[in-house]
Amino acid sequence: MEPTLPLPLATCSLRSSKLKSRVLIVFFSMVLFTALLGLLQLKFLKAKVKDFYAFEVKDSKGRTVSLEKYRGKASLVVNVASNCQHTEKNYVMLQELHREFGSTHFTVLAFPCNQYGESEPGTIQQIAYFAKSNYGVTFPIFNKIKILGTEASPAFRFLIESSKKEPKWNFWKYLVSPEGKVVKFWRPEEPIESIKPDIAALVREIILKKREDL
Repeated sequence: MEPTLPLPLATCSLRSSKLKSRVLIVFFSMVLFTALLGLLQLKFLKAKVKDFYAFEVKDSKGRTVSLEKYRGKASLVVNVASNCQHTEKNYVMLQELHREFGSTHFTVLAFPCNQYGESEPGTIQQIAYFAKSNYGVTFPIFNKIKILGTEASPAFRFLIESSKKEPKWNFWKYLVSPEGKVVKFWRPEEPIESIKPDIAALVREIILKKREDL
């Protein structure tokens, strides 16, 4: 016949076992809670930044502006430069598109960047003056941004991630829908004839939708 443990020792062993069980339950509960919290935060962040117009940028005077003001329009977002082999052709093209389709249903949004061949070294005041005096630009030109690296503009990062296409040079163009989604992109050397039909189709959709809503 096996000897039985004295009552105090058996009670202590039982309490120790229960304590370990409680510690494990608390530990796994904390792990589960942390994981759920992380998923909720990730879901919230994705919901918060879901389209291009949800971002804020700096205008040519350094003021923070919300891109929300362009929601409902088709937007052609471009990284511009003043000293590039594509400068003249593209500025002429962009102003023609803005004049033909803007500004009620369409706008060009220009973001100067000096990361491609250091072809935009001037201040934003010099850049804006250059564009207006040489090409009669009437579309918005925002403050200088970075597109490459850790300091990249969040708005431009959204365009790149959405299209899976990162600009390789100046004057890459992203066509953004009225809802803030990227619908198409073009490289700097592509002619206006390749771009105009898609903009016209998107503008036509906007006009028809507005008529239906009346």
